[in-house]
This record gives sequence, C-alpha cells and structure tokens, in this order.
Amino acid sequence: MSDLELYVLPGCPFCARVESTLDDLDLDYVEHVVPRSHGRRTEVEAISGQTGVPVLVDPDHGVDGMPESADIVAYLEATYGV
Repeated sequence: MSDLELYVLPGCPFCARVESTLDDLDLDYVEHVVPRSHGRRTEVEAISGQTGVPVLVDPDHGVDGMPESADIVAYLEATYGV
C-alpha cells in the first residue's frame, strides 16, 4: 500500500495521463479534486507552489508536490515500474 496522493481536475487530459499511468502500474492513490477556479486552489498551491494540476505527493520517496504530467509519469515509471 502506498501513500501516493494526486491532485486533479475532472476532464483535465494531463491529469488523465497520470491517472492512466497509476492504473497501469497498479498503484493505489488518494485523489484530491481541486476547484475549477485557480484562485480557490489554495491547498494545491501550498503543496506545490503553483495552482496547476496534476500534482503528485509521494511521502515515501520525499516528493512533496511534483507538478507537470510528463515529469510525474517519468517519475512513476522510474520509481514503480517493472
């Protein structure tokens, strides 16, 4: 069981790419849906320093708030891939 957390916005293609990778790697994660308005995304901003999504948190590996879907996918594949 992992402690992965993913901040997402429904309908976001970048979020869907990360979710697909998590599913392909059979990883459990907690999903946090952020508000549509960037001005109301205070939680994700506090974690990552920005209001965009997706953002990954992986406390088991010292990742406090990784933005950018391409970076997240590469990280997941390198860290959890076979």
